[in-house]
Formats: sequence, C-alpha cells, structure tokens
Amino acid sequence: MIGRLQGVIVEKQAPELLLDVNGVGYEILAPISTFAMLGAIGSPATLYTHLSIREDAHQLYGFSDKNQRTLFRTLIKVSGVGPKMALAILSGMDVKAFAICVHNEDIAALTKLPGVGKKTAERLIVEMRDRLTEWEAPAPLWAAADSSEQASTDAMLREAEGALVALGYKPQDAAKMLNKVAAQASSPEDMIRLALRSTLSQ
Repeated sequence: MIGRLQGVIVEKQAPELLLDVNGVGYEILAPISTFAMLGAIGSPATLYTHLSIREDAHQLYGFSDKNQRTLFRTLIKVSGVGPKMALAILSGMDVKAFAICVHNEDIAALTKLPGVGKKTAERLIVEMRDRLTEWEAPAPLWAAADSSEQASTDAMLREAEGALVALGYKPQDAAKMLNKVAAQASSPEDMIRLALRSTLSQ
C-alpha cells in the first residue's frame, strides 16, 4: 500500500496530476480542495494517498492531509458512492463543512454537490453518521459546530459583509450572498470570493 508520496509536481490539470518521486512519475487523482493547496509545476508536494485496485486498473488518489483521506476512505464504503463521487464531494466541500452537514442532516446542502441527489444525500447522512468514529480526529471533525467555532464564523461573516457593503452592496443583499457560501469558506477572503463568484454565475 502506498500511503504517502513526496516529490515534485511535473504536470497538473485537475483532477489529475503527475508527481515525480526520485525519477518515478506517479499519476494521481486529487480533489479540487487539494489542488488549491498545491504550488506551481516544479514545486515540491507531499500527498497522503489511497491506492484503489480494480480488475481493470490501479488508481492512486492524493490528498493534502490525513483528514481528507480518512473521509474519502469512509465515503467509498457507503452504498452507491464510488471513488469518483467521493472525489467530487471532497472537491465541493471541505471536511468540516461535510461533517457539519451530516451532523445537522442538511440534505439541501449535500444535494448541491455534483452527482448527489436527494436519495444519495439521505443515505450519506444515515451511513456517515453511523461511521463518525471512523473519520473523526482526536477532537471530532464536526466540532466546528460548537459555540466557539460559531463565534469565529460570525466574526468572519461580519468582516466579509462589511467588505461587500464597502463595494456597494446593500447589507441585506450582502448577508444573503454570504449565507449561501459560508459553509464552504475558511476565511473572510474566501467568503467574499465565493459570494462574488456565486453572484456572477447567476
């Protein structure tokens, strides 16, 4: 089993990348969230990997941290969820946000992920909730739902809202824009970028 690779990025075009490890090129599939953490071609990179073995192919999947890989491995145990869908889920939502969706039984948020319909979202909530012990860290991954994390999120929302108002948006419009993307963001800058992107795509 190949569990971790450290090398130099030779090629990258999401979701595929080629990593040179001491002269050996490894073809790896990775979620967009991992690509966001990678440097440019020629940069060093360390990825935690999962090797999927099928009759017709051996495929490596790479992740920026162990939490992503653990969630991926747990997702592919869910009925009807293969590596491709698990990769799409991790591309559309980070680990904490996904855990909060499961904890809050947020079907609406899950169905926004590529390829996830209502029945799949319901199955994800039921089965992943039962498997929380498999993918929670020493502190539960969905501890983001506690009051201290909520306070941090509220502070980020206030900062992001102030920036949008400064750009000319009405306070109520800015709040609506940010509420749609808050779960996907880890900083006020992320919230602003995602909110603006969401508005432009409408």
